[in-house]
Amino acid sequence: MSIKVKFWGGVQTVTGSNHLIRTDHSQILLDGGLFQGRRKDFYDINTKFPAPLSEINSLILSHAHIDHSGNIPTLIKKGLKGPIHTTTATAELCRFMLPDSGHIQEEDIKFVNKLNRRKKRPLRQPLYTKEDAIRSLDSFRGHHYHQPIKVTDDITATLYDAGHVLGSAVTVLDIQNRNRKIRLAYAVDLGRKKLPLLKDPEIPTKIDYLIIESTYGNREHEEITNAKGKLGEVINRTARRGGKVIIPSFAFERTQEIAYFINELQQEKKIPSMPIYVDSPLATNITSVFRHSLDYLDETTRQKIENDQDPFGYNRINYLRSSQESKKLNDDHRPMIIISASGMCEGGRILHHLRNNIENKNNTVMIVGYMAQNTLGKRIVERQPVVKIFGQEHKLKAEVVKMNAFSAHADKNELMAYVKQCGRTVKRVFLVHGDENQSDPLFRELIARGHKAHQPKKGEEITLG
Repeated sequence: MSIKVKFWGGVQTVTGSNHLIRTDHSQILLDGGLFQGRRKDFYDINTKFPAPLSEINSLILSHAHIDHSGNIPTLIKKGLKGPIHTTTATAELCRFMLPDSGHIQEEDIKFVNKLNRRKKRPLRQPLYTKEDAIRSLDSFRGHHYHQPIKVTDDITATLYDAGHVLGSAVTVLDIQNRNRKIRLAYAVDLGRKKLPLLKDPEIPTKIDYLIIESTYGNREHEEITNAKGKLGEVINRTARRGGKVIIPSFAFERTQEIAYFINELQQEKKIPSMPIYVDSPLATNITSVFRHSLDYLDETTRQKIENDQDPFGYNRINYLRSSQESKKLNDDHRPMIIISASGMCEGGRILHHLRNNIENKNNTVMIVGYMAQNTLGKRIVERQPVVKIFGQEHKLKAEVVKMNAFSAHADKNELMAYVKQCGRTVKRVFLVHGDENQSDPLFRELIARGHKAHQPKKGEEITLG
């Protein structure tokens, strides 16, 4: 009997996680992530799959971030029929996130096609629609941590807390191979200790093979305890200039963390009183999921919610849903804070806020998350003097601040420690979910410390055991 892993998406890059596990009797997918990048690549990459979808028995989803879940509607639209196993929290989050992704694609295509008509270019179609996404939700099956899931006759999965975002999981597969089992752990994405809101990552034992992320394999994060103070400094500096703080943020997890800290800063009177907006219907819905997912939260946050202490600032922060409310912010020139999606600036309302604010030197664009190559967010981080938004050039005059302390991904030291703590039974470590300038140094460090590591290439298939 052979057990093979085919590394497909999120290989030598960060977005679009998708891998195939193949035995003599079963085929399952780990994640169904959306590749985010150049528009041409977006369509090309997201419509190619590691195997005929009708032959796939099941998909196991690690967490709800779009670069891990966002291509599931496409997979189902193109023929995937098996169940999608994940945690109960992730299943609930996807009920908001996937339809929102479809809606954003439809709206962005409308805007892009207006320009295409003017320039007599071919019109485009969304990868999938909101209705496609809603239909895909029927395939989800929610499970609790530590609950064995009989995926196929020869594969059992167990989900452990990854400490990355609400409901995120390290997936452990017990694969029956003749008279023995092979135990494979999929730790993509992996969180950090002492993050606000969440419990620390769990470490599975007796692992034979480990697939692990390398997003920050060559970087050491600032302590998360420093994040609130630095956030306050940026807000105060921008307010003194009379400017706006524009925060592109993932609607899921990062927005809740930022809201949590800003709420505390205002409670403590460490920043001036000013309007604060979370301009994202999705983020508003997701925050409500946090408020009733107490079993997934750390003890401090759980107690605050149970004691009606309002950790997400509902009494101070304006959570916007309608596009009319969003558009009004363009004509409001007071100092304010706007937190808006998408996190990599590739779609959604943040594009309109950037278009209207990056040419004003009094404003600040605060980057609080990872920006993949070839995204608008990456070009802003690089402080390119001119960036394109909706196909039109804009001068980047606003201050740009990059804050790594907010990262929910493990850094190089935490990744090395995780590999070590998985134990000496690990025969091989596979590095995925990282650009080469991050994964290469981590690979060399693992080898130097005696671990047998490998950096798969896209489409590479490896036999285990």
